[in-house]
Amino acid sequence: MTLVIDCHGHYTTAPEGHNRWREAQTAAFKSGGTPPPYPVITDDDIRETIENNQLRLVRERGADLTIFSPRASAMAHHIGDESVSTAWSRACNDLIARVCALFPDTFVGACMLPQSTGAGLTASIRELERCVGELGFIGCNLNPDPRGGHFQSPPLTDRYWYPLYEKMVELDVPAMIHVSGSCNPGLHATGAFYIAADTIAFMQLIEGDLFKDFPTLRLIIPHGGGAVPYHWGRYRGLADMLKKPDLAGHVMNNVFFDTCVYHQPGIDLLARVIDSKNILFGSEMVGAVRGIDPLTGHYFDDTKRYVDALAIAEADRHAIFEGNARRVFPRLDAILRERGA
Repeated sequence: MTLVIDCHGHYTTAPEGHNRWREAQTAAFKSGGTPPPYPVITDDDIRETIENNQLRLVRERGADLTIFSPRASAMAHHIGDESVSTAWSRACNDLIARVCALFPDTFVGACMLPQSTGAGLTASIRELERCVGELGFIGCNLNPDPRGGHFQSPPLTDRYWYPLYEKMVELDVPAMIHVSGSCNPGLHATGAFYIAADTIAFMQLIEGDLFKDFPTLRLIIPHGGGAVPYHWGRYRGLADMLKKPDLAGHVMNNVFFDTCVYHQPGIDLLARVIDSKNILFGSEMVGAVRGIDPLTGHYFDDTKRYVDALAIAEADRHAIFEGNARRVFPRLDAILRERGA
C-alpha cells in the first residue's frame, strides 16, 4: 500500500464570508437587485478552515489525498437562474483551487457545474473546460436532478446530456453523480434524496445504452451506490427482463461506487456484492454524518476503518484505496506520476 486516496471530499467548512455572499446573492436574485462583490477571503481564512477540519482528520485517519469539490448540498441548482448558478459555481470552484494550491500534497480539485433547469449545458461545459484547463481539476460533480428533489430532468441516458459527456470524454475526466440540496419537503436531503438519486441513476443506466455511445465514459455513484448493492439481484433481474446484457458488461465497465457507507456490515456487503475493481475509497468527511457511533466509539464517517477490516485480498484493498482512483481519474494518475508516486 502506497497511498490512500479519498475520492469523495467536500469543502463543507468554507469560510463564512463565502457563505454570506451566497446568501446575499440569493436575496438579490429574489428582490431583483444586484449582489455585492465577492468578499476578500485570505489564505489564512482558508488555512484555518482546512487545517482544523479536513486536513486534521485526513492525517488522523490515515488517508493521503482527497479529491475535493464544493459542498454538494450548497450547489443548489434549483436557486436562481443560469447567471446565478454560473457566478456561484465559479466562486466555489475558485475557492477549491485555492485550497489545492495551499495544500497540493493533500487535495486535488473536482468542480461543480452551473447547471440550471431549462438553460442547457453550454455554461456547464464552459466551466468544466475552465476548471480542467486552467485550474488543474481532475473531475466534476454532475447533478442528475437540478430541481432539487422533483426529478424532472431527462434521464442520464438522454441525448440532452450528450454534449457534456462528449466534453468529459475529450478531457478524459469522470463525473460523480451527486445531487444537491432538497427543496422537496418529503425528501430529507442526505437521508432520502441522496440515496434515492443514487439508486435512480443506476436504474436509468440499466434502461439505456449510454456506454455503447460512450465506451470510455466513467461515472461514480456515491454513498455506496445507494440501494443498489443491497438489491443487486433485483437489478440483475430487471436487466434480464429488459433484454439488456448482463450488468458486468452493460454498465459495470463504466460505473463505480464509493465507500461512503457508515457501518461495517454495509461495507462488508458492498465488498461481497460489487467487484473490487468497481469500488473507490471515499469518506465524504466532513459531511453527511459527523457524529460518533455509540456502538463502536468511532466516528461514523471514518470509513477507512471499515475497509481496513474487510476480509479481502491485499490486492483488492490496494485497488479500493489507490489503484481504482488512479484508473478512474487519469489526470490524477498523471499528477502522481509527476511527483514520483
